[in-house]
Amino acid sequence: MKMVIGLGNPGPKYQQTRHNVGFETLFELARRFQGGQSKNQFEAETVEIRIGNEKILLLAPQTYMNLSGRSVRKAIDFYKLPLTDIIVVVDDMNLPTGKLRVRGAGSSGGQKGLHNTIEHLGTSDFSRLRIGIGRPPGKMNAADYVVGKFRKDEIENIKLAIMESADGIEIWAKEGLEMAMNKVNLPNSDE
Repeated sequence: MKMVIGLGNPGPKYQQTRHNVGFETLFELARRFQGGQSKNQFEAETVEIRIGNEKILLLAPQTYMNLSGRSVRKAIDFYKLPLTDIIVVVDDMNLPTGKLRVRGAGSSGGQKGLHNTIEHLGTSDFSRLRIGIGRPPGKMNAADYVVGKFRKDEIENIKLAIMESADGIEIWAKEGLEMAMNKVNLPNSDE
């Protein structure tokens, strides 16, 4: 079993906001691979899917972004998963809108949900797929920006990024991290 963790904020108020691209990727994976009924466990919504021969647990923490690590830790402990079998999907203000980046480890880059996950796991040595949401315009507060909706001119780009992030997760599940990095990062290597 492997686990894909999409970070975001629960509730209708936050649907389709910049901070919820992790959730959106999970929704796309559940749609694509015909996930069953979701369950509430580990302070998260979970859905099981199959990608090839691999059973995958999709985990959407319902703790709000900044406390995501608590939910992640509970699920990992329950399934006794090695960190090599998880990947976290998260928004990233340091990447242009729609740009994707897969890494096998690294810092939180200021992303508070990722930071909390690192704190709860006691390491930053786990895979992550970052989806660029761009920087706030002017002097706009970053917290307001990430919980805001995408502008009309960004919507097609972010929809494509969600589809490509689901493609990247599929590659990760079937062929491993290195292949996912090679295929996802290559077209976006001009950062």
